[in-house]
Amino acid sequence: MEIILKYFSDFTPEQLSQFEALQGLYQEWNEKINVISRKDIDALYEKHVLHSLSIAAIADFQPGTQILDLGTGGGFPGIPLAIFFPEVQFHLVDSIGKKIKVVEGVAEALQLKNVTAAHSRVEDIKNRKFDIVVSRAVAPLGDLWRWSKHVMKKSTVPGKQFEKGLICLKGGDLAQEISESGLKPRLVKVYDIFPEESFQEKFVVLAKS
Repeated sequence: MEIILKYFSDFTPEQLSQFEALQGLYQEWNEKINVISRKDIDALYEKHVLHSLSIAAIADFQPGTQILDLGTGGGFPGIPLAIFFPEVQFHLVDSIGKKIKVVEGVAEALQLKNVTAAHSRVEDIKNRKFDIVVSRAVAPLGDLWRWSKHVMKKSTVPGKQFEKGLICLKGGDLAQEISESGLKPRLVKVYDIFPEESFQEKFVVLAKS
């Protein structure tokens, strides 16, 4: 938890309590359903929570924004972002049902009223649009864009800070992946936001049409 407070300080008591509860909740759930690797559970706050919050460090989501977390796994980046932005609505989806069971359990324990979750593929979401889609390294950038563009609202505020589109957390050499996607995303080095050794070669990728 200390590593979160190293970079963020303006939390309400409720937010602090929710962040502090994450370690115990994920340890408990991980014993039933393995959603985080054994070696990473001890570094939960750095490798999962803080990594997720790199999005919050560069994107100031306004109250009422609708965000889809595509392939959320155990709830990253969606759960930490939902704690950080209590007035933003998050819908977390994953094609693996047991992972959504963990997400629902964590969200309920934290009393996150701005989180919904569904055992679903993004392609199956109908009649619902989101301002932003977030994702954490679940597929190549081109696939993420293709899967999510039908659920994205059209941007109506040209030239403003990142308003509509896809934000994903990725690592490694992305040159070929970006080239094949046909997109011209903005890349932000996570290490430039949080200079921790584990964030070398990790990026926040922001793509819009």
